[in-house]
Amino acid sequence: MTSPGIYHLFVYGSLRSGFRSLSYEYVSHFFHLISDAKVKGKLYDLDSYYGAIPTQDDNFIIGELYEINEQNEFSWAIGQLDDYEGVNVESDEMQLYRRAITEVYFDNKVVNAWIYWYSGDVNGKPVIASGDLLKYIQEKK
Repeated sequence: MTSPGIYHLFVYGSLRSGFRSLSYEYVSHFFHLISDAKVKGKLYDLDSYYGAIPTQDDNFIIGELYEINEQNEFSWAIGQLDDYEGVNVESDEMQLYRRAITEVYFDNKVVNAWIYWYSGDVNGKPVIASGDLLKYIQEKK
């Protein structure tokens, strides 16, 4: 699932630079950071991981906006991230995340980008009020 002309990626969790995870190293190899950014949505603490769902109200998720380095590598690079995020699952597995296009706000601009939204149930799960996962994790320590 790709859309011609959309080569941006918005990340809010382990793919962010502040996590310095192996998955971030992958992102930084194929994508370059454009700016800190935000999207309309709510971020949830799901116990051992985190997930975001889209909203139309003024709740924002804080993250980073990236752009692919080489457009001809986009399908392959995003496919690898789909595998990492559990988008591509076997018939007996539950898809935890889905990749979709969303509006990203940064530097008084708006651009469309891919994001990984949580596909599961968030009822009863705590909302991360700041919308900033790095800040939330630091405050929990």
